[in-house]
Amino acid sequence: MVPRRSLAGPLPLPEPFTVRSPGPVPCPFPGGTAGAKPINTLVTGMTPDGSHALGWAAMGDVANTNTSTDSRTDSSNRPSAVFIDLDRTLLCRASGQALNKALMDEGVLPQGRTLPGDRVLYAVNDRLGENLLSMGLVRAAARVAKGWRQDAVQAAGKRAVGDLTALIAPFAPQYLAAFRAAGHRLVLSTTTPVDMITPFAEALGFDAVIATTYETKDGRYTGRLYEGFVWGTGKLKAVRAWAKDEGIDLDDCHACSDSVFDTPLLASVGFPHAVNPDPSLTVIATARRWPIEHWDRPPGVPSLLGLEPYHLLRPFVRPTSFPYARFAITGIDHIPAKGPVLLAANHRSYFDVAALALVAARLGRPVRFLGKKEIFDAPVVGIIARSIGGIPVDRGSGSNQPLRAAEAALRAGEVVIVLPQGTIPRGEAFFDPVLHGKTGTARLASSTGAVVVPIGLWGTEKVWPRSARVPDVTLVRHPPKVTLRVGRPLALSLTDAVADTETIMSAISALLPAESRVRHEPTAEELARTKPPS
Repeated sequence: MVPRRSLAGPLPLPEPFTVRSPGPVPCPFPGGTAGAKPINTLVTGMTPDGSHALGWAAMGDVANTNTSTDSRTDSSNRPSAVFIDLDRTLLCRASGQALNKALMDEGVLPQGRTLPGDRVLYAVNDRLGENLLSMGLVRAAARVAKGWRQDAVQAAGKRAVGDLTALIAPFAPQYLAAFRAAGHRLVLSTTTPVDMITPFAEALGFDAVIATTYETKDGRYTGRLYEGFVWGTGKLKAVRAWAKDEGIDLDDCHACSDSVFDTPLLASVGFPHAVNPDPSLTVIATARRWPIEHWDRPPGVPSLLGLEPYHLLRPFVRPTSFPYARFAITGIDHIPAKGPVLLAANHRSYFDVAALALVAARLGRPVRFLGKKEIFDAPVVGIIARSIGGIPVDRGSGSNQPLRAAEAALRAGEVVIVLPQGTIPRGEAFFDPVLHGKTGTARLASSTGAVVVPIGLWGTEKVWPRSARVPDVTLVRHPPKVTLRVGRPLALSLTDAVADTETIMSAISALLPAESRVRHEPTAEELARTKPPS
């Protein structure tokens, strides 16, 4: 039988991992199905008003036809595990290049040694998943490794931890934390050689590794596999043997994979998860009503060959797309290129979304938008808001779901745009030189460690006053000026939400033109423009 390694405990995590996952994610919902051991996971669904709900929900609420509730009535006290695939599941793409680099750096492989066409093969694998050709080469690697010293390969595995960690899917740490919080043992089940991948599994705190093992003699590989290739039905065989040794019933377990070749394993556990599934597995998962998840982006955000709508629309989101406004944008270089960031801006118009989309387009990485539900219902602007991963806020519902969704995005190291005022001020409040904000932004920064970067918006109300249903596109001949000034990251206490909110709003105010800080007595016409159309 293929040896399985139980791991003693997590090692110190490399920096890229700690940046991506500032801390364990609290699971706000208890387990769903009575008697089962479901986990809390990120899901999306439709609310009664037709909007998308995004956040943590109980896995017991997700359709699963593999096991009936009655058959699991007494499973709550039994041990269970979650079997997680590596490439394109836990990682955003294949691990091969990172592992080969480590082997070369350790001197196991000659520097620069590659196979003809390997870049094309990796690209196809990253986009479409495993195929018979690539897996045939992986199986043949045992013969290539004949004569290698096992300890040198293990050392290369340690070298690879940093590069592999950088490939972790952004939302994966939160899923792992949720599985762990539900009491499941974490088992990395992969075709990758066990000597190469064990250090990475240890660094992430996995409890065990089920992986392909090369036969050794006198400390060197013989060129043969030890008890089979851990892939397809071979992986299922190894998982069943491990579960039997540990006294675990697979009906109580979860399995996560992207590959159609892992269908035997997925079909054998109580809770299968098709994670970033390849085209064939997508068809099977849909037919069998298995949950389909994507650990590289928030639920509800579509992707085509790894590209989100953000990437597809980005070339078209430019100042010339809005000829009825002139834009002056400064300070974008103040926004960190990596890690969780909260972009906090004041709110003057529905056209703020279009203006902030120009900032998002220049960042080069997807941006999520936390805004009032009405923005997402508006023509044109609503489409833009949703395409960049918008999170609608229904202020009348009292739900904290939007904040949970924003927190999940920040814990994944993403950028979230927030409007601390919550809504466009009406009447006299629109002309108040003192900006008043809600504490949600400060609380998000405190709970996630996200950097807060202020943005001062001015002039958007001239393009689209609140009294109008659509922007004034007739301003093409004399477009008003819209200014966006991005400030430097703020130093917040992260302990006093009220004081931090005052700091944020003061910083935003300081980025606005001097006229914004002078009290102005509005005319009746100006007041009317600040109120919604009747």
